[in-house]
Amino acid sequence: MTNATDELKEITRATARIQATALAIVCALIGGLGLFGMTAWLLIRGGENVGGHLSLLGNYFPGYSVTWPGSIVGLLWGALIGGVIGWSIGKIYNTVALMRQ
Repeated sequence: MTNATDELKEITRATARIQATALAIVCALIGGLGLFGMTAWLLIRGGENVGGHLSLLGNYFPGYSVTWPGSIVGLLWGALIGGVIGWSIGKIYNTVALMRQ
């Protein structure tokens, strides 16, 4: 019975952790490609006031605008912010999971 309990504890300990680096990469891809995709969609769609709301991100992301060069800058900023958020979530989750054991 003790052997089965030890195995269960080991499995629980192994599966309760998140790979912070992998989560950071995934969030970076989602953030970067998401912002690039939104900007590109608005540019392709066109219209009178292209990206009026999305252009406000230029206040937070230096160099970003709703233009093709700005979409590349948005890709980089989105990847950076997404990666930092993903890594932070992974590290915080692992710290809390370690405290619960």
